[in-house]
Order: sequence, then structure tokens, then C-alpha cells
Amino acid sequence: MRAMAVDVKSLTKAAAELTDRALEELIPSVETVPSSIHGAMRHSTFAGGKRLRPLLAYQAAVTISGALPAGIERLGAAIEMLHTYSLIHDDLPALDNDDLRRGKPTCHVVFGEAIAILAGDALQTRAFEVLAGLDTPPAATVQIVGLVANAVGTVEGMIGGQVLDIENEHAKPTAELVNAIHRAKTGALIRVSVVAGGVYAGATAQDVARLDLFGRKAGLAFQIADDVLDMTEDSSALGKTAGKDQATEKVTWPAVFGIEQSRRDAARLIEEAFAALAPYGGRADNLKAVARYLVERKN
Repeated sequence: MRAMAVDVKSLTKAAAELTDRALEELIPSVETVPSSIHGAMRHSTFAGGKRLRPLLAYQAAVTISGALPAGIERLGAAIEMLHTYSLIHDDLPALDNDDLRRGKPTCHVVFGEAIAILAGDALQTRAFEVLAGLDTPPAATVQIVGLVANAVGTVEGMIGGQVLDIENEHAKPTAELVNAIHRAKTGALIRVSVVAGGVYAGATAQDVARLDLFGRKAGLAFQIADDVLDMTEDSSALGKTAGKDQATEKVTWPAVFGIEQSRRDAARLIEEAFAALAPYGGRADNLKAVARYLVERKN
């Protein structure tokens, strides 16, 4: 009997709504003093993101336990706070110097650089406060906090990837360099979203290893697809400034391998990622569908 196609659009919408309700509750209101920082945090957090990382966490949990565990939206919200913090800082004049994000003015354009920097800092600290209070067994909570901190950090983590990206602008792109940047800068947070979702749902060490492998390959495929979009779509489609990677001579996958090979590499990585989920059978169908959407999306 043929399996029914997964409705990724509905999954994405439901995950975004679940995450947004949690974020609304967890981020202080603009009436809370000091109002400027909370306004800035909310400006970027509620600027229309797709909540793809929380979605991956939720579907990884379903892959492990067969259902969405109660309270996991707080994990999703914390991950989204970390992602938003990274975007606020990434857009700053000292880094990528962008004035458009998700089709809206970036945080520093609206609130000034000082408040934007502090808004990113505040989202990061609030995220870890939320993670520390997750309704999971103490060992699982500690594991999740450690995994997320490592993924945000400097050794093969998001911050380390950003540093490599900055320091290698205008450098001759190589396969080794672009692989290192992508696995850290973008891939680490995608990978940990998958793994943390599984741990929240009670993943064993063997489950964690499988989810980690899936997340590494899917995360790299996502960034390759993002590189291709930057070169092939316009700003209105992307919701951010198109062509920025080329203009700043960033180290990207297409710069090394070309657009067509990049597309083939992303497709291959997704198939390899799927192989890691084979033991879960149909429970992994949603997670696979979401991963394929990440690579085939147009914005």
C-alpha cells in the first residue's frame, strides 16, 4: 500500500503557530521595562520567520516517540530565539551589514546598533534560561543545554562558523573551507535542533547518533540550497538582500562547485540523511519531508 504524501505546508503552519504562542509567552512584552530592548527582541523574533528549526525539533521528537511530546514548544521557542539572535548580529554593519531581513528592516536599522547588539545578547540568555527550565528529566535537560551550547559555540559551532566566514571573505574558496564554514555557521544549529528534539522525546544514545548524522547531512544540504538561492532568486522572493554572497565575495558552495553541481550535492546529501532514519520506518516520514522541503524551497 502506498504511503500518503506528507503535507509539509500544514506541518510548517502548525509548528509556527505552536512556536509563536510559546515565544509570545516567553519574551517580555514591550510594556516591560526597559521597553526598547523588548521591542527590539520582538521586532526580529516576530518578523515572519518560518520556524524551520523548531519544526525539525518537533518532527525529530515524533520520529523517536511517535507523537509530539507535551511542552516541546518551549524547546522550539528557545531554538528560535537563538536563531533570531544570530540573525540580528549577522545583519549588523560590522558583520554582513544588511538592512533587510524577512522582508522587513533589520533590527539595527529600526532600533540602532547598540540596542540591536543587546537584543541579540538578550535573546541568547533568555533561550538558555528557557532550556534550563524544560519539563524533562534532569539528565535530559542537562544534555540538551550542553548540546545547544556546543552548537552555538566556537568549535564547529555557529559562532566559530561566523568567524571563519568573516576571516575568509575575499579568500580563494576551497572545498575544505566552504565545508567547514557551512557545517558550523548554519549546519550546527539545524543539527542540534534535530538531536535536541529527539533527546526531549527520550532518545537513546543510538538514536542520538542517528539523528546527529541525519542533522549533519541535512544541515549542509540546507546551506548549499541557501547559497544557490542567493545566486538565483531576487530580494523580493528571498525576503533578504539577494546576491550578497557574491557582492562580498563570500565562500559559498556554488563558488567552488558551480550551481548545477551544488544542486546535485544537496540532493545527494538529503538521500544520505534519509538513510540514517531507516530504522524508524514511517515515524520518520514527516522529518524526511521537512528536510526535502528545506532543500527544494524557493525562499
